[in-house]
Amino acid sequence: MSKSTSPYPALSVDATGNGIVSHAGAVTVLRTAEVTGLTAALSEQLAPWRKPLARFDPGKIVVDLAVSLALGGDCLADIATLREHAGVFGQVPSDPTVSRLVSVLACDAPRVLAAIDNARAQARAAAWAHAGHHAPDHDISAQNPIVIDLDATLVTAHSEKEKAAPTYKRGFGFHPLLAFVDHGKSGTGEPVAALLRPGNAGSNTAVDHIEVTRKALAQLPFTTGQRPGRKVLVRTDGAGASHAFLTWLHRQRVSYSIGFALTDAMVHALAAVPENAWSVAVDSEEKVRDGAWVIDATGIIDVTAWPPGMRVIIRKERPHPGAQLRFTDSDGLRLTAFATNTVGGQVQDLELRHRRRARCEDRIRTAKDTGLSNFPLHGFDQNRIWLALVELALELTAWTQMLGFPDHDALRWEPKRIRLRIFSIAGRISSHARRIRLKLSKNASWSDAIVSALTRLAALRAPA
Repeated sequence: MSKSTSPYPALSVDATGNGIVSHAGAVTVLRTAEVTGLTAALSEQLAPWRKPLARFDPGKIVVDLAVSLALGGDCLADIATLREHAGVFGQVPSDPTVSRLVSVLACDAPRVLAAIDNARAQARAAAWAHAGHHAPDHDISAQNPIVIDLDATLVTAHSEKEKAAPTYKRGFGFHPLLAFVDHGKSGTGEPVAALLRPGNAGSNTAVDHIEVTRKALAQLPFTTGQRPGRKVLVRTDGAGASHAFLTWLHRQRVSYSIGFALTDAMVHALAAVPENAWSVAVDSEEKVRDGAWVIDATGIIDVTAWPPGMRVIIRKERPHPGAQLRFTDSDGLRLTAFATNTVGGQVQDLELRHRRRARCEDRIRTAKDTGLSNFPLHGFDQNRIWLALVELALELTAWTQMLGFPDHDALRWEPKRIRLRIFSIAGRISSHARRIRLKLSKNASWSDAIVSALTRLAALRAPA
């Protein structure tokens, strides 16, 4: 008998284990769906699409699909991950049943999406109420507004799908526009609106920006029946700098911080400004950034054609190594600008606030790790339903972090990390004294964190 030289133990493997759960940590997501009332709200809102004598509730199926995406799935069939563990996830329907439900919902997509949005708004209000001072809307004001970031992304279609089209980057697929609430430096973010568009949709289409922003504002708990006012800041890049969109934001009386394209005339007017009129810029740590300066150019350039109260703040800096200058750059320095209607405040602070819009790119990246990397269905309305499922998965993950791990590093973990460390922990189902118990691996590094999270969630009361 030869001695093994492998550093790994030799194992005899069979498939006869019982009561084993491979995604035991995902029970935190299920409890979050319950305490926020999301499961109950979806069941109520989607009741009109439940067929007589149907065994499975459409709301439960939708939640199950969202949970499968939160665990890393990227197609409807990945719901099988939940079906394998009925002791934790309950009865999960077969793939044909799931597929039929998505087709039924897609046939009435506008009403279904409105129903899902209503359920999401109800659950969000409960989640933020439970979160207390960890909620995104805690202690907001005109000086400390809640931030809604807008941005679009390209999603490649690898086969012919309804309304898939060539993109401006010479690809082929879709061009969804999304809105996220920024949780700030201490958290991540959560989606509040999304609009699926063909790949050839324009980047700066004002109608799309208005629709997504309107849907996003409707998701905020404190905006029910009233205008949000300056307590809400809408932030996006230069694609949002259209007269129609900025005028609409002005009429809604919300704050905004929008990327702004400079014309040759504006750059020419800026050249006459003395150097001492510029202020040094600050970095993400709010310390002086070498080689970068900012200025409030509202009185220097002509903005009379834009909404009243609009300010234009310009930043100039030495370009990064390898970066190419543009026609509107001047004296070897890169010029970038944004428009805002915020009154007062240090120009450096306003410019730093706008640059933090880059966090929206992180939100999109995590969305692509949670089902947005492809639209797996053929019909356009079916993929609109899929996009709603992606939003639900991202929200469930964010609310789980906010409510279950408020004082833990997991509050800021991105989906890949929280899946690896929390959701994928193994466990075993056992029964004792007529109670079903889930025993997590005692050797797992984050088992105690999961138990603590479940204790917090158990102390929360689900909405009536």
